[in-house]
Amino acid sequence: MHRPLCFIDSHAHLADPAFDADRDEVIARARAAGAHAVVCIGESLAASARSRDIAAAHLGFVFFTSGIHPHDAATFERERDLPLLERALAGGARAVGECGLDYHYDNSPRSTQRDVFALQLELARRHRLPVVVHTRDAEDDTRSMVQAAGREGVVGVLHCYTGSHDLARAALDVGWYISFSGIITFKKWADDELLRLVPDDRLLAESDAPYLAPVPNRGKRNEPSWVAHTVHRLAVARQTSPEATGALVTQNARRFFALERS
Repeated sequence: MHRPLCFIDSHAHLADPAFDADRDEVIARARAAGAHAVVCIGESLAASARSRDIAAAHLGFVFFTSGIHPHDAATFERERDLPLLERALAGGARAVGECGLDYHYDNSPRSTQRDVFALQLELARRHRLPVVVHTRDAEDDTRSMVQAAGREGVVGVLHCYTGSHDLARAALDVGWYISFSGIITFKKWADDELLRLVPDDRLLAESDAPYLAPVPNRGKRNEPSWVAHTVHRLAVARQTSPEATGALVTQNARRFFALERS
């Protein structure tokens, strides 16, 4: 009998309405595919609350995070929302985020994005939690903020990473992790050297579901079970076995999100 590949999906938006009709089945398929856990991302206060409930319904397998995405930074009101975010972080969240900087869409003013990102980096430091970071077309500011946070002892992950080698090295140099999604299976992907740049103990894999379904499922609603395809692609690029790569990303995600405490 074929043994499923082990992995942990370090970044899935299971609280997204795309999963409302069959969320339990999606989670069951992840288990059957070899997932040891799924990290459900709370990229807003509302998504955080939904993610917490999903984690409670799948105790020990689904874990959740809480944060404010850069797209929503402009609607964050410190006096109103900071206590709610603090409460979510104290209530079992395994990381701060998804937060960061997005200068591609600029859905929030850049200065506001930086302020809200800095606030969440400080929350991560104070709560001794890791941080899950989204960055797009904002490498200089991301680099400087990640380096400053790293010097303060904050550990984070650059999720769904497609950026430069320079930013990756800057994050790795301060102890951060890099996570790759199904994008690395696309025909247009042309940077296997980046996949080899990340040390074994700093590598994560993710779905970013319901987005970015990997080949051979590209164009469909993504789900955590398909992280196995991303793990296989990482193994090819890193010239190792899928089993060894799966074990690495599983071990690293357990460490990063402190899942051994579960």
